[in-house]
Amino acid sequence: MVNLETALTDRGRPESKRFTFRAPSSALVALSGAGIDVASMANNHGLDYGAEGLSDTLAARREAPLGVVGIGATAADALAPFRTTINGWRISVIAATDVLDGPLEARWAATGSQPGVASAKRSADLEAAVSAARAESDTVVVVLHWGVEGASCPTERQRDLARALTTAGADVIVGSHAHRLQGAGRLGGAFVAYGLGNFAFSASSPGAAATGVLRLSVAGRRVVSYEWVPAHIVGAAPQPLQGDSAARALSAWHGLRTCTGLDP
Repeated sequence: MVNLETALTDRGRPESKRFTFRAPSSALVALSGAGIDVASMANNHGLDYGAEGLSDTLAARREAPLGVVGIGATAADALAPFRTTINGWRISVIAATDVLDGPLEARWAATGSQPGVASAKRSADLEAAVSAARAESDTVVVVLHWGVEGASCPTERQRDLARALTTAGADVIVGSHAHRLQGAGRLGGAFVAYGLGNFAFSASSPGAAATGVLRLSVAGRRVVSYEWVPAHIVGAAPQPLQGDSAARALSAWHGLRTCTGLDP
């Protein structure tokens, strides 16, 4: 599972914002070929190229060789989970963004009649979607775009939202947006990773270059074990670490938990 921060289009006009990204629909084929099963587009770049870009993105989603969540023709569509069954366990993945750039929120957030991204700011709708998935799933995973860029600790808003979503039935919550790693651990019976940092992305500082892959072993609602596989971004691509470098990076990752309120 990855967070994909781009519009999937070669049309449209860039929104009036500092950074805008777009890629061809073949990006989804490339992700699938790389072994990705699910991509979240619930973030602050999914609609970077306006209505035309969104139309193309939704068309690409319909033909995608992998699951695409967090964006849709309506709010219900954007919050609809990706579902799969692995070794008999029914898994649902839901995505939403708590980061929508200022005045763009009204135009970007999916509603009952407007296409767009799933908004975590409409927390009641997100919690309802999680509860609905809980009723027909063994494991519910929520992917969130949240927090403050450059921050290595979660905000109170992140912590509050994590608690609300675990109460609604989430078993795993995984976040992004800060461009930095943030702490991870157990929240009651659930597992929360507040921020996985960058991955396939340029990195201008050591903090931005710290990355890795989160591996979870889950049996129904029980997160049996978790593992962080550390890496370092070189030339916009993650390179796995080994030996002493990997040990230091792993220790630093565990140390990020101190400001999260999470348990090991």
